[in-house]
Amino acid sequence: MTDAAPLPIALVTGATRGIGRAIALDLGRTHHVLVGGRTAGAVEALVAELPNASPFVGDLGAGEVPALPDRLDVLVHSAGVERGTTVADTPRGVWEEVFATNLFAVAELTRLALPALRAARGIVVPINSGSGFHSGPGGGVYAASKFALRAFADALREEERPNGVRVSSVHPGRTDSDMQRALTEKLGEEYDTAYYLAPEDVAAAVRTVVDLPERGTVESLAIRPTRRR
Repeated sequence: MTDAAPLPIALVTGATRGIGRAIALDLGRTHHVLVGGRTAGAVEALVAELPNASPFVGDLGAGEVPALPDRLDVLVHSAGVERGTTVADTPRGVWEEVFATNLFAVAELTRLALPALRAARGIVVPINSGSGFHSGPGGGVYAASKFALRAFADALREEERPNGVRVSSVHPGRTDSDMQRALTEKLGEEYDTAYYLAPEDVAAAVRTVVDLPERGTVESLAIRPTRRR
């Protein structure tokens, strides 16, 4: 009798809330999940819910990167922040805070994870946004970080293509989450989930790009709510 093959490993950042949590729960059906988050208690609570998982606790925006495994099949960058208002009213520190989490942390974690991703011929899935394609009044800080994240993913995809590492950018539209509630309040709009995606919808999209045979890559996937105001 032989031992069962080990589960593939998926690291999901921002896994304790919203989209990241839904992705971790979905991937947990088939993967060992490294649950990424800044708060040990919240991370451990989700680890306990999953059939096969481990904590990955650190403030990535501040440069805290825990030890990585030797092989990594999936890296989902779901951690993100939304800050700032108009360009006239947003000081440098806010720009730095947003870019630290939404771009610099993604770049550094990916850099450190590349040997493990190459060993597994794995996939990197940055969770971007509709704001990675379009910007508007009061949303310049967040959109700029997401435009930059798209540029990062495009470059990484071509650099790592010879190494067998795939890169799939997923761009959700408005999704029911704490971030969306805060943004809706900032914009003075009514919060109506009938016009939003559910986090599980985004998780289903991530599942699609992860499960595609490695001979193909979904390079960019945009998801929008069916209903519009």
